[in-house]
Amino acid sequence: MIDLNDVIVFARVVEAGSFTAAARLLAMPKTSVSRRVAALEREVGVRLLQRTTRSLNLTDAGRLYYEQSSQGLRTIEEANLRLAEARAEPSGTIRISAPVGFGGYFLIRAVVDFLALYPKTNVELRLTDDKLNLVEDGIDLAFRTGTLQDSTLIARKLGAARRLLCASPDYLARYGMPEGPADLARHRCVIAGPSASGAHWVLDGPQGQETVVVTGRFAANEMQAVLAAALAGFGVAQLPQAMAEGLIDQGRLQRVLEDYTTPAGGLHVLYPSSRHLSPLVKAFIELAAERISNRANTA
Repeated sequence: MIDLNDVIVFARVVEAGSFTAAARLLAMPKTSVSRRVAALEREVGVRLLQRTTRSLNLTDAGRLYYEQSSQGLRTIEEANLRLAEARAEPSGTIRISAPVGFGGYFLIRAVVDFLALYPKTNVELRLTDDKLNLVEDGIDLAFRTGTLQDSTLIARKLGAARRLLCASPDYLARYGMPEGPADLARHRCVIAGPSASGAHWVLDGPQGQETVVVTGRFAANEMQAVLAAALAGFGVAQLPQAMAEGLIDQGRLQRVLEDYTTPAGGLHVLYPSSRHLSPLVKAFIELAAERISNRANTA
């Protein structure tokens, strides 16, 4: 029976180019390396290497054997690496980027739970609505909502991202509760965008998709500012579901037109490469995916 260790030694001799170099690489005596290659040749029944005092060359049979066996060795090494990663406790620092609305309310709870679950980890969370360059900014993974641009990044869809119509109880006490999308035209709205004029909202509801023109006294292209204006009573706002739910539960906001939401966009997690994804990054992605799935099932 062929000893796998003999195959490994043979492959290292080929890759190193000599018995001496392979012996250094394997931390073995040169004589042991030579004996293992000779034992492999006896088992396969053909000469694999042509040895001279000055050179070492593969025979035709040796070249074919190396090409086939090295593929198998790489597969075994990959399996060992995956197994070691699976058994390893996540540790180290993970750098995460997320939109302000999503990260400031939903994601922070996942971060707190992750840190409690894995005591050897640290999290650096960058909340921004800007699209950071993950590689240049040293980000391990980023959460993005909406339509993704073409990218070399690996993307995994975690769920759908919707916005809810909300207003403060004080605003609704003064101006009343809208009964349908058309009523929004006479209400003050907080606009998530560069301008408060000419804005229109597209809503999904019982009758399908409807578009309504809205106006207001305040517009901002940053969701935290939109939220602050809504809480201050400046009007009805479209807020990310992850941002709004907790404030609705606290009574600081109320749903408006509960049968309507914005059209669902994708919620994705992005990372630079899927090859050798660290246990740290993998563990956080799985935790976030589980939380998002649970939220969708209980919504």
